[in-house]
Amino acid sequence: MVMLQVVPVPAFADNYLWLVHDEESGETAVVDPGDAAPVIAEAERRGWTIGQVWNTHWHPDHTGGNLAVKEATGATISGPASDRIPGRDVALGEGDTVRLGKHVGRVIAVPGHTLDHIALIFDEDGIAFVGDTLFAMGCGRLFEGTPQQMFDSLRRLSALPDDTRLYCAHEYTLSNARFAAHAEPGNSAIADRLDRVEEMRRKGAITVPTTLAEERATNPFVRSADWQEFARLRAAKDSFRS
Repeated sequence: MVMLQVVPVPAFADNYLWLVHDEESGETAVVDPGDAAPVIAEAERRGWTIGQVWNTHWHPDHTGGNLAVKEATGATISGPASDRIPGRDVALGEGDTVRLGKHVGRVIAVPGHTLDHIALIFDEDGIAFVGDTLFAMGCGRLFEGTPQQMFDSLRRLSALPDDTRLYCAHEYTLSNARFAAHAEPGNSAIADRLDRVEEMRRKGAITVPTTLAEERATNPFVRSADWQEFARLRAAKDSFRS
């Protein structure tokens, strides 16, 4: 089975909208289309037709383009079982699946950033779409959930294989890396990664996807021993100025 092709589409100041294409079936999905125009344009440029929209959570920078994508392409919209997902056709929750050709993604609940946040795990492809739960060297703010919930959600994601590629929704890596260096000043892996990220951003390169192995080594939130430590780190990051 040919691996899924995943293409980043930048939007707004720092969002990534992900086009996901299966070459064998010709099917294409888009993950978290906060803005319809750039994903439609990129799909058309590649000769792809968007047939599905997958939302990880309800925030407008992830769902704002849903209706326009649906109007332009007739795509089916799948997302959390919430009335806050514009145009949703299929409700997704723990244990459900999404499909693109022969590729199957399982849905897991990862509350914390929002209460209804989900992640899509394509085990055979070794990829996961994690929305705003887990970022490269960081994690999402707790707008609705508790530290315990987010800690548990990160633990679920960190149980994936080391080489799993994590597709998050924002280019926050540099600010996250600076906080990580502050939180763990003796961690040489963090220091080395900060140097690499600074160079990548100077060149205008994107810093995602990341891998579970990288996050286990350099992400203070993933490395937290318990939810209390996580809560202290999250509060410190909320007030951190790099």
